[in-house]
Amino acid sequence: MIESKIRRLNELNFPIIDDVNGKKILYGAHFEDGFDIILSLNDVFEFLQTVPDEKITLIVTSPPYNIGKPYEDVRKFNNYLKWQKKVFGECKRVLKPEGSLCWEIGNYIKNGEVFPLDIYFYKILKDLDFKLRNRIIWHFGHGLHAKNRFSGRYEVILWFTKEDSYKFNLDDVRIPQKYPGKRAYKGPNKGKPSCNPKGKNPSDIWIVKKDWENEIWNIPNVKSNHPEKTIHPCQFPIELIERLVLALTDEKDWVFDPFAGVGSALIAGLLRNRKVMGVEKEKEYTDISYQRIMAALRGTLKKRPFGKKIYVPKGTEKISRRPAEWYKDKKSNNLEYYLKT
Repeated sequence: MIESKIRRLNELNFPIIDDVNGKKILYGAHFEDGFDIILSLNDVFEFLQTVPDEKITLIVTSPPYNIGKPYEDVRKFNNYLKWQKKVFGECKRVLKPEGSLCWEIGNYIKNGEVFPLDIYFYKILKDLDFKLRNRIIWHFGHGLHAKNRFSGRYEVILWFTKEDSYKFNLDDVRIPQKYPGKRAYKGPNKGKPSCNPKGKNPSDIWIVKKDWENEIWNIPNVKSNHPEKTIHPCQFPIELIERLVLALTDEKDWVFDPFAGVGSALIAGLLRNRKVMGVEKEKEYTDISYQRIMAALRGTLKKRPFGKKIYVPKGTEKISRRPAEWYKDKKSNNLEYYLKT
């Protein structure tokens, strides 16, 4: 049924309008009032021109990195930054005064040289009078292996706000205290519990080494064996965005992704009962987004469970053992001797 509606969009170039479990869905080109989910196949600027001023509470995305991925137009670096500045200007217009902008970015690599994009984006956003609240480090354990430098294993989320008064629901993302029985040792509260009973601030380093309730977040990136994996080459995990949604918005607020890819940010908002919109210029990706959104609404979406522990090899698995070839002596081929030594 979903596939037939997508074919209808292909053939008639007409928006798909749906209603699933009380959620009204528009899969088209422009923003329209009266919907809970808006998925746009369009250029980001053309779509934003149809969005009213101060409509959105959270703008969150991972933009094209200008490194020659199949979905990117390779631009000169300075032109790329000018283009991103134009996007930021429109984002500021549609963002509510209490709203937040979160830009998840890595590094631009050219001829083996690293250009940390967060440094460039910081200046652009400051020039637009955005205010940086956190530079969040997202660490992941797997990725491409470098040969002439250390392999990159982190990306950055720049969390900016439009004004000094902004939404921040810390209690919704607190984690358990490490020493909940700790007591004040001096002052008027001497002898009384000194920790917050609701938990502590999760900090600005997200590794999620054990699960989402640990101090550090280690959220796996979406690779070949990840249940959320699609054809998108740079897909971020739903769980990464869920924490931002919980902390920076309330239920029914609008969450917007200006480079929606295969819809992970939209799904993160939907799972937390937010209204969501996203725009993406590649139809192959918007079709996948539409199918994933429908699956999320029906409870059939393949997704890594929120807070699931990361698998740690026990050392007994064949794949976690050192290959026998590493121990062989090329002259004597005495494997037993090298295993013992």
